[in-house]
Amino acid sequence: MYDYIDGKLAFKGAAHVVIDAGGVGYHINISLNTYSQLPEGERCKLFVWLHVKEDAHTLYGFASEGERRLFMHLISISGIGPNTGRMMLSSITPAEIQAAIVQGNVAAIQRIKGIGPKSAQRVILELQDKLKKEGPDTLTVMPGLKTAKDEALSALVMLGFVRNVAEKVLELEIAKNTGVLTVEQLIKSALKSL
Repeated sequence: MYDYIDGKLAFKGAAHVVIDAGGVGYHINISLNTYSQLPEGERCKLFVWLHVKEDAHTLYGFASEGERRLFMHLISISGIGPNTGRMMLSSITPAEIQAAIVQGNVAAIQRIKGIGPKSAQRVILELQDKLKKEGPDTLTVMPGLKTAKDEALSALVMLGFVRNVAEKVLELEIAKNTGVLTVEQLIKSALKSL
């Protein structure tokens, strides 16, 4: 429903912030990682996720799109809800969580408060392949897709192809053609080779 909220930071606390956007104050729950990246009393932008329950609508905010994406992966696992996901992102950095999952480091995940051995194993089991497929730069913010190759690569990864394989196929397609290819032409020719 909401992608981000951009406005004046009216209140900043370790667990939540209030952002005044268009005269409406949005109460947004945040992780300590996001808290550490927020400015004091200035304009800020948080990527948000709305959790709808029978008795409450709760907003969760993230300093980056990558952090939100990791949060969404975490809460997709049975037994890990939004508050546990936020606790995980508050305990260690998103990059450390991702590295621990990709490397299968159960001990690092288990050190997070509220995560036992079975939950840590489930997190790794269910997310390891997904995070490997997305690649190591999934947490970095792309400053806007600038080239047709970048856009085509992003589309192929979203379709479920492994990033490294898709990138090699796109490079081959670009090398084959002397003219400038559009995003659509790149994707169509790559799909024939994948």
